[in-house]
Amino acid sequence: MTEHQKPSTGRLYGVGLGPGDPSLVTVRAAELIGKADVVAYHSARHGRSIARSIAERYLTGGQIEEKLVYPLTVETTDHPGGYRGALDEFYEEAAARLAAHLDAGRDVVVLAEGDPLFYGSYQHMHKRLAHRYPTEVVPGVTSVSAAAARLGQPLTEAEETLTVIPGTLPEEELTARIAAADSAVIMKLGRTFPTVRRALERAGRLADAQYVERAFMAGERIAPLAEVDGETVPYFSVAVLPSKVAPLEPEVRLSEGTGSVTVVGTGPAGPLWLTPEARGALAEATDLVGYTTYLARVPERPGQRRHGSDNKVESERAEYALDLARRGHRVAVVSSGDPGVFAMATAVLEVACEEAYRDVPVRILPGMTAAHAAASRAGAPLGHDYAVVSLSDRLKPWGAVAKRLRAAAEADLVLALYNPGSQSRTTQVGLARDLLLEYRAPETPVVMARDVGGPTERVRIVRLGELDPALVDMRTILLIGSSQTQAVERGSGVEVVWTPRRYPEGPEA
Repeated sequence: MTEHQKPSTGRLYGVGLGPGDPSLVTVRAAELIGKADVVAYHSARHGRSIARSIAERYLTGGQIEEKLVYPLTVETTDHPGGYRGALDEFYEEAAARLAAHLDAGRDVVVLAEGDPLFYGSYQHMHKRLAHRYPTEVVPGVTSVSAAAARLGQPLTEAEETLTVIPGTLPEEELTARIAAADSAVIMKLGRTFPTVRRALERAGRLADAQYVERAFMAGERIAPLAEVDGETVPYFSVAVLPSKVAPLEPEVRLSEGTGSVTVVGTGPAGPLWLTPEARGALAEATDLVGYTTYLARVPERPGQRRHGSDNKVESERAEYALDLARRGHRVAVVSSGDPGVFAMATAVLEVACEEAYRDVPVRILPGMTAAHAAASRAGAPLGHDYAVVSLSDRLKPWGAVAKRLRAAAEADLVLALYNPGSQSRTTQVGLARDLLLEYRAPETPVVMARDVGGPTERVRIVRLGELDPALVDMRTILLIGSSQTQAVERGSGVEVVWTPRRYPEGPEA
C-alpha cells in the first residue's frame, strides 16, 4: 500500500474470466466474484455483457452491479475530441463511479473476458485507479491460448517466437509484421477481416492461416481462414499462424512443380539488418542455399535443410537452388547486403533464364547494402551523386576497372569501392589510390569500414593520400569523397563525413 492509498477504502480487483466457458474461470476469480460488494462489467449499448454472462453462475444476487456501457461501438462520433476523446471521457466517468464505491469501503470486482491486461477493457480502469487504491489483478486464459487449444496445434516450438498483432493496423504494417513472424495471432477481426486477409495473402501466409471464432463459447467455429466469408466474421475471432515446425520431414510434403527460389538480401551483418519480408522468406523456406559464412548468420530452424558452399561457385550454387525448386522445394538463396549489388541475384537469374529453369518462380528481396551501412556509420558521404565500383578483377580485367575509376573521378563522383582486396589480390587498393590522386586532393576524406554491423566492426576516416592498402581486406568497403565532401569534427570529438547536396556552378560542373 502506497502513501496515497487509504486503509479504509475498498479493494479493486481486475478479474480475468478466460475465453468464454464458465468452467475455465479460475478458482481465485470465482472466489472474488462471489464475495465482492460491487461487480462491474463493460457492455455495448444494447445492454448485454459477455463478461457478465460468463460470470453469472458465480454471482450471489446480493452484489451491486455496475454496468459500464460504451457510448459508441464504431469510430464515428460528434464528440469534439473525436472517437478517442469520447472513449477517454467514458473511461474517466466509469473510473469515477468505481472510485465512489472504493471510497465508501466497498470491494469492487471488474470483470474482463480473457486476461484483464491483454487487450482488455479493464486496463483503462487499472491505469486510472490502481495507483490510488489497493489493487489485485487475477489473470485469465487468453483468447490466444484458447484458439491454440481448439486448433490442437502448437503455437511455438524450439526457438520460434510468437507475435500478437492487432488487426486494426494499416495493411502495409500488417503485411510487414506477418511476413516477419514465426508464429502469429491476429486479434480484433470483425470489420478488419478483409484487410487482414489481404495482408496474409501479400505476405505469402494465407495458406497457413487458421480462423477461430468464439473459442469455448456458443457458436464456436474453426476453419482455414482462406475459406471464411468476411461478411460473417465477428469481433470475437482471431487468425492464427501456428508453429512452422512441421510434423513431417520436408521431403514428404513436397510436390513436383510447386517450388520456388527467393534470393534474400540479409544486409551486411546479422538479424538487426533484415527486412521483415526477408525474415519471413527465410522462415518459410524448406531449404537455404548460400555461402557458408552467410548461412551461419541465419537462425537454425527445425526441419529446414542448409546447403552451404564456397564463395567462388556462384553459378553452381544458383543451379543447385533451381534444381531443388524444380523438385518442389521452397528455396531461399542467402546473399549478404543487397542480392542485386555484386551478389547472388545476377547469378540466379542468369541460370534461371536457361530453358531448363524458365518456369521456376524466382523473386529477389532487397537488403541493406554495405555502402549504405558504411555511410550511415560515418555520416552522409553518399549525400550527392556517387558511383559503385568493384575493384575485383577476377571477373573483369583490371583495365576495365581503371577505366571506370577514371571516368568517375573525372565526373567528381563520390566512390563506393567494393571487393577492394583479398589474400590473392593485394595490389588493387594501391593502384586505385594512385589513380584517384590524379584527380582528388590528398586531403580527400576516405571512409574505411570493415564488418559493419558485425562483432568486429571498425570504421575509420583517413585521407586519400594516407590510405594504406595493408589495412584493407575483402570485408572492408571504401567510400572515397568527391571534391566537395567534408570531414568535420563535431563538439563530441567525433569526426563526421558528409557530401553537400548542392554542387558549385561553373564551367567545370
